[in-house]
Amino acid sequence: MKIAFIGLGNMGGGMAANLVKAGHEVRAFDLAEPALAAARENGCETFTDPKEAVAGVEAVVSMLPNGAIVKAVFENDVIGHAPEGAILLDCSTIDVATAREVIAAAEAAGYDMVDAPVSGGIAAAAGGTLTFMVGGSEQAFQRAEPILQAMGKAVIHAGDAGNGQAAKICNNMLLAIQMIGTCEAFTMAQKLGLDPQTFYDISSVSSGQCWSMTSYCPVPGVGPQSPSDNGYQGGFATALMLKDLRLAMEAAETAGSPTPLGGHAKELYEAFAAENGGLDFSAIIKTLR
Repeated sequence: MKIAFIGLGNMGGGMAANLVKAGHEVRAFDLAEPALAAARENGCETFTDPKEAVAGVEAVVSMLPNGAIVKAVFENDVIGHAPEGAILLDCSTIDVATAREVIAAAEAAGYDMVDAPVSGGIAAAAGGTLTFMVGGSEQAFQRAEPILQAMGKAVIHAGDAGNGQAAKICNNMLLAIQMIGTCEAFTMAQKLGLDPQTFYDISSVSSGQCWSMTSYCPVPGVGPQSPSDNGYQGGFATALMLKDLRLAMEAAETAGSPTPLGGHAKELYEAFAAENGGLDFSAIIKTLR
């Protein structure tokens, strides 16, 4: 399949490379030349104009920083420029309202489109083990699923347009809350004289067990390899977690859904991100030590 890929950052670059590995012809666009150079090394054909990248393709995949950019790219460079009948997939994490607006515009122009944000960081993008949460019609999902499977380990239909974004921000709000709780528990255990590994051995098989502990432990040298073992480099940046928490709080206000712990998690990450936005989000344990 001939696929245009727009947005070759930390996540998009690895995702585009996996489409090439799956046998697809990838036409890649990004504003940054180093990203284009890396894409060429991974077997993509590169373009400096998104309209040229989407010409003659069967699918368009995007991975972009925010909703305003997604809206501008699809309105100005994709809709009406990609061939009629192409399937459009936006894998960015953006607000629900913008996702629904862009998909409605695409459908009005005759395209099938899904919002398909991801769970999993840079390593998962490179390794093809992302989880995709997909919003859109059943027909659009069926067309998008094989493309997403080439980049991930799980592709789940969340329902109508925008529901992929809803699932993503709810999931990451829960993750942020769990990580802060995990950090608090490890810090308190250590200050009470309990060895971190011993606490892990107990809690990881008890009722306090959660993903933030057993798969992504914020304490170096405990549990499986994680960013904490690398000075909190790599992984999922604090700035990105804060972005998702802000999106979650906006959505909660719109929906009239109370999120007291989500709101407090946002405040804690806002304070931490002021000087530590590039560190992995598990580094918030530093504020407790």
